[in-house]
Amino acid sequence: MLIPATQVRVGMLLEMDHALYRVMKTQHITPGNWRGMVQTTMRNLQSGSKLEKRFRSTDKVERATVDTQEMEYLYADGDQYIFMHPVTYEQTSLSKEMMEESLPYIVPNMRVAIDLFDDRPIGVTLPMTVDLRIVTTEPGLRGATATASMKPATTETGLVVHVPQFVTAGEVVRVDTTEGKYIERVS
Repeated sequence: MLIPATQVRVGMLLEMDHALYRVMKTQHITPGNWRGMVQTTMRNLQSGSKLEKRFRSTDKVERATVDTQEMEYLYADGDQYIFMHPVTYEQTSLSKEMMEESLPYIVPNMRVAIDLFDDRPIGVTLPMTVDLRIVTTEPGLRGATATASMKPATTETGLVVHVPQFVTAGEVVRVDTTEGKYIERVS
């Protein structure tokens, strides 16, 4: 399916030159009185190599048609990550290269969408937000207000997010998976 380059988003799968690419970063650029452009960073799913590609705003790109299947993350076995279908109990493994961008957001028993292209797994589509437990963080500054400053906190997956001063270790926070930013405290 052809879509305008301005609709390209992080996580999308594009088909170019008979290869499949996952969009890792996008940036819309409008330099002065020139026409707008979309700068992308993509990963080739077959070779694992990264590609920087700039599209004009008038360009059309081929969005790959993929099937998705909801699965539950079970565990890591070396460089393989094991997922299970919740109904058939069929297990699927994904390599570390396929999971690289998703690893900081995945915890055991979490349900995610596995992307399938020609009936073989090619990656994971994360939910928009995930809830992660804070493992370590500095104590809050005395007298600091909720909006005044943020402090770094390490989650159970190793992801470091900046949280408000009132968040302490052991609490669960909601994190945006597209930007890796703190949204709110859950408990």
